[in-house]
Amino acid sequence: MALARRLHHVAIEVSDMDGSIQFYRDLLGLKLSERHAAGEVAEIPVELAFLRLHDNHHDLVLAHNPTKRYSKAQRADQDGPVACHHIAFEYPDRDAWLAQLEQVKALGIDIIRGPIIHSAYQPGGEGSWGENESFYLLDPDEHRIEMFCNMGKIDADGYLQDGADGRRLGDTKVAET
Repeated sequence: MALARRLHHVAIEVSDMDGSIQFYRDLLGLKLSERHAAGEVAEIPVELAFLRLHDNHHDLVLAHNPTKRYSKAQRADQDGPVACHHIAFEYPDRDAWLAQLEQVKALGIDIIRGPIIHSAYQPGGEGSWGENESFYLLDPDEHRIEMFCNMGKIDADGYLQDGADGRRLGDTKVAET
């Protein structure tokens, strides 16, 4: 089987295109690559905005159907249809992540979880998985957003490594090799 190179982008529905574009610009510094009206291409009945972090054409796509009556996204603890659990944005190091945390606070955005260390191995870890530091917030449509740094790695033997310094964590194999 051929493996994909990476997960490239995600597209989410939003109830207010202008408000959502502004939210992601303010929160993450995303830039607008393109924006297209609903029906501009006959097979695409939704408005689309393509947002980027760096030089990719897009990393996040916002979709809005002008004929749809929207409600907020379902939270993980609510009954309802299946939905995207969260979208995660990675920071290159802890200092950049801490700067983003300060930006979130300066914007007055509520943090719904964290900051936490997802870890069963590290001091201060809360027992979950991934070996990364994270915090979570909600966008205007209540899509859950994770901001994280230093995601753990899996070495060639299937053991967990610290994402910041590469040291092996614990002596238990966690993954297939």
